[in-house]
Amino acid sequence: MSTLQSDKYGTITPMLAALEALVKCESPTEDLDACRDVVRLASDIATRVLGIPAQIHEVKGRPVFWWGAEEPEIVLLAHLDTVWPHGSFSPLWSVDGDVIRGPGTFDMKAGFVQALFALKGITGSVALVGTTDEETGSETSKDLIMEFSRNAKAVLVLESAIDGKVKTGRKGTAMYRINVHGRAAHAGLEPEKGINATVEISHVVLQLAALENSELGTTAVPTLMHSGNTTNTVPDLATLDVDARSFSQAELVRVDQAIRAIKPKHPEATIEISGGLNRPPLELTSTMELYERAAKVAATLGITLGHASVGGASDGNFAASAGAKVLDGLGGVGAGAHAHNEWVSVKALQERSDFLHAFIKDLLND
Repeated sequence: MSTLQSDKYGTITPMLAALEALVKCESPTEDLDACRDVVRLASDIATRVLGIPAQIHEVKGRPVFWWGAEEPEIVLLAHLDTVWPHGSFSPLWSVDGDVIRGPGTFDMKAGFVQALFALKGITGSVALVGTTDEETGSETSKDLIMEFSRNAKAVLVLESAIDGKVKTGRKGTAMYRINVHGRAAHAGLEPEKGINATVEISHVVLQLAALENSELGTTAVPTLMHSGNTTNTVPDLATLDVDARSFSQAELVRVDQAIRAIKPKHPEATIEISGGLNRPPLELTSTMELYERAAKVAATLGITLGHASVGGASDGNFAASAGAKVLDGLGGVGAGAHAHNEWVSVKALQERSDFLHAFIKDLLND
């Protein structure tokens, strides 16, 4: 279905057209050329919407969109990469009433567009930043994020809302890869001469399960696992990826220490552990002050904001760890992040952008 239609929300708006262009410019994190394309497109759109072109920075070989003040007091933080490989959606873009579908609509190109249009008519020390590696941990952009966050009065993160609510808490994350080295042998003739890496990694999985703490939201989830090469050989190598999360930094440290202390059961097997702590938690101490202020602004526009804590992390975690006041989840209203049913509301695009505009003005008027 085309966006070139009229519906109960009126004729096609420049905001919807901008979102369509960005979604159709597919930008999986791993494809650097695609990420450069989407940043260039975002800069072109910014020039048309705001009359002032964005800067395109290369940070450790990755493109970053930057519009506005060089040392901003207010930072609108977004990312333009998605989790979706090229060709994941067919059709690539559709609109059906209030529902927009396409890769990255909800997570989080709608949020970027809302922020861009919220800046119309804004003057003052504010910037919109769009990174391109958030979905894989922000390894190249996290230093930049922490640098500008140290001096910012507020960092407003345009990640998608959760059931329409902003996000005042996020788990911190840690990622690990565990390699277990055994010894190969013929599985039928002399298995006793081998050291079975599959058996060894199974013991590791059980140890990971024991690290979880449901009361504190601590998880240590074995995700991707591979072992062995042929069906008639005792496996000599097993690899396991681990996703650990918690609302508590102390818990992340506890889990980190426990994972690094894991030992093999077989005395001749060896274990290698790589990875570690990635994003610290986004805690209420960093967010509630801005949330309470935002809720008052939203109320003047007839919006009941609401807030929630979620398990996923974002670049807001880095901003908070640098000392900034942060409010997250100011982006698209919809559902289905990282899922094929990803969608975002047409109506909410304008409503949330208007609210963000009013909130930025309120912050700048201090």
